[in-house]
Amino acid sequence: MTGDTYLAYDYPLLSAFWTMLIFFLWIMWFVLLFRVIVDIFRDDDLSGWAKAGWLVFCICLPFLGVFVYVVARGKNMGRREIAQAREQQQQFDDYIRQTAKGTGGPTSSVDELARLSEIKARGDITDEEFDRAKQLVLSGHGSASHH
Repeated sequence: MTGDTYLAYDYPLLSAFWTMLIFFLWIMWFVLLFRVIVDIFRDDDLSGWAKAGWLVFCICLPFLGVFVYVVARGKNMGRREIAQAREQQQQFDDYIRQTAKGTGGPTSSVDELARLSEIKARGDITDEEFDRAKQLVLSGHGSASHH
């Protein structure tokens, strides 16, 4: 052996590339491990003992446990994730609807008047525009009290 063989570490740029590749794969491994653990907890089809068994398998023999889990139950992982995302979107939409409904009540005129007074205080509208807008707000809610 006279030194005719070159290793990746003989070239600093290639060494950096291999280091980054290994680091990337290490991060991807942890992402996969956490996704599997989250999926184990999220899955309502599994009993408590089955969840505990999968967790022990994934923690004691992480590589084998994760790969067996992905092979055995991976097909439904994406479906469960999509269902979770849809459920969160539905909750968000319901929250928006509830919030929007709240603006139709008697308190909304008070809120609008408060906003109007803030705008007037900033000097964005004149006193006359403020009075006109105030009358519109009050008459629009059926409680027109012209002073």
